[in-house]
Amino acid sequence: MSNKLTIGKGINAGLRAAMEHDPKVLVMGEDVGRLGGVFRVTDGLHKDFGADRVIDTPLAESGIVGTAIGMAMRGYRPVVEIQFDGFFFPATNQTFTQLAKMRRRSAGKLSMPVVMRIPYGGGIGAVEHHSESPEAYFTHTAGLRVMTVATPEDAYWGIQQAIRCEDPVIFLEPKRRYYEKAEVDLDLAYEDATPMGAARIARPGTDATLLAYGPMVKTALQAAEADTERSIEVIDLRSLSPVDYPTVVESVKRTGRLVVTHEATLTGGPGAEIAARVTEECFYHLESPVIRVAAFDTPYPQSRLEEHYLPDLDRVLDGVDRAFAY
Repeated sequence: MSNKLTIGKGINAGLRAAMEHDPKVLVMGEDVGRLGGVFRVTDGLHKDFGADRVIDTPLAESGIVGTAIGMAMRGYRPVVEIQFDGFFFPATNQTFTQLAKMRRRSAGKLSMPVVMRIPYGGGIGAVEHHSESPEAYFTHTAGLRVMTVATPEDAYWGIQQAIRCEDPVIFLEPKRRYYEKAEVDLDLAYEDATPMGAARIARPGTDATLLAYGPMVKTALQAAEADTERSIEVIDLRSLSPVDYPTVVESVKRTGRLVVTHEATLTGGPGAEIAARVTEECFYHLESPVIRVAAFDTPYPQSRLEEHYLPDLDRVLDGVDRAFAY
């Protein structure tokens, strides 16, 4: 059966499938129960699975993550929702010093199957602290897996893969793409879904590689479509830690050019690490330096300025042009 779902509904369906598969899967967070979350991603789960498995928590991110760590140590698989990206920061101590390190600290005796769902990125006209792109904090922290989605199909299967993983997973959800629809094959066997951590070639090409993830994948595809003079290959990274470097490197060796785009700020962003790694592994194949197209190195602006702050079609195309200027 193939259904047309939004990304938000895809995550909801994936959560439902995971909860039906394993009674140890719990959902917890601020307003995830009766309200169904501020984006309604958990809508209906409280009614169908009850308050013991879909838990409305106090407004206390550190307490939410700390509780999830304790529950994971007792054999549960908690799925935590951080209501907005900028609300994560009170939980940094629990996340970086406890959640990320517990498996290593216990020499592997304790698994830590905690999923932290975080709506992230801009483009919705929100107020301060509601449009952050904190992915670099997570990818810099050893012990955390970091995933993000750009399609409803990845949303449906990706959340299930994250829940079944024995490591802690930061699951980043692009909030401005929540309501975009596409077909999802709900009858596909779990084992046949795209493997966790694998990048996806969203559009094949021969002249340059354009790498994006999460909310920027749609913009990258639009840029590739708009550039009628060149053949642009678009890669949806899907996993930020670990990165599927074999897929990226193989593409760059074929095309000779790489442009990386993301909503996070330029300095110290994920694109910087990818650029360094690709330069090391593809030095003799590169026709130009790796080009990064990112947000500006400033705090996220007021909503009326965000269209100028976030990378858009013109800035991505300019990045492609710069790659071909060498």
